[in-house]
Amino acid sequence: MPLSTIVLVGDATKWENELVKRAKQLKVNAGIETDADLERVCKLIQSGVQSGAKLRLDGRDIVVPGYEQGNFVGPTILSGVTKNMECHKVY
Repeated sequence: MPLSTIVLVGDATKWENELVKRAKQLKVNAGIETDADLERVCKLIQSGVQSGAKLRLDGRDIVVPGYEQGNFVGPTILSGVTKNMECHKVY
């Protein structure tokens, strides 16, 4: 599962709205891996929200045309994430 992470610090947070706008334009394609850890990703997103992060873009309920029965997570953006949050920790 490819995962890109960006951490905006200080004045860099001014890019947040533009990042959300561009992330919404990303195209999500079908993967070839059958053992994607969708449940883990969704739990990490939810844990961030429950810990106080703001969910700016939620990709958990994405439907990919032609793959309606697939399991996908689209672009997701959490802001206000702190180092002690589970969604911040590196595995």
